[in-house]
Amino acid sequence: MSIHTPKIEKKVTLSTIAGMKGVEPITMVTAYDALFAKLFDKEVEMILVGDSLNMSFYGKPDTLSATMDQMIYHTQAVCNGAKLPCIVFDMPFGSYLTPEIALENASRVYRETCAEAVKIEGGKEKAEIVKALCENGIAVVAHIGLMPQHVRSEGGYKVRGKDAEDIQRLVEDALVLEAAGAAIILVEGVKAEAAKAVTDAVKVPTIGIGAGNVTDGQVLVWSDMFGFFEAFKPKFVKQYLDGAKAIREGIEAYRNDVKAREFPDDEHSY
Repeated sequence: MSIHTPKIEKKVTLSTIAGMKGVEPITMVTAYDALFAKLFDKEVEMILVGDSLNMSFYGKPDTLSATMDQMIYHTQAVCNGAKLPCIVFDMPFGSYLTPEIALENASRVYRETCAEAVKIEGGKEKAEIVKALCENGIAVVAHIGLMPQHVRSEGGYKVRGKDAEDIQRLVEDALVLEAAGAAIILVEGVKAEAAKAVTDAVKVPTIGIGAGNVTDGQVLVWSDMFGFFEAFKPKFVKQYLDGAKAIREGIEAYRNDVKAREFPDDEHSY
């Protein structure tokens, strides 16, 4: 049974999110522009400007060719549209190879956008990078489990946490990243048992995507959840709208009206 929750009326900060762990589920969606970000304002606690835009907006087969310039541009747009959610910048592939490179690029994010945190893919091997950013005043969302930026090296999108050994690896990753200063752990594409083990092990909030309903919050890509992205549909995505169908019906109606000279009519003319 669904419930109707009140709109968000105050600016959501990382402190707000930290206080929600174990108290209230956190809602997060992706956004890439001011138009949709404004629609999501007051509805979700967090917005991720995800490198998934490389697939949704640019038609690429994966996220790997997204650039800092692209991500900065889209984050600026999202910040213009949404004033209340906590906004997270997804660091693109190659932008955090070393602590020095990561600090240079993440500093640019803070200078040029209003994002409150950056997201980095990787387990304990990224702890040094997370620590360097946090020590320099940059908040980090650590991303473990299935990592889209590793799709080529791992030969596809592979679910994690299928056995006790891998669950333990994920828990160790989360604990090391938390110790390095990560404010949030995003867990993608793992069995629910693994997501629960991670959530129970850390004191910071966890956000799940394809990780069952046991995490402290959930995130979905907006073009997936609203039925606009048709190349494929991940198993974990629930579609809340058949957006592609609605758009096609609308453009067909427009075309028919123009061809029949029914638009513009007197009502829509000066």
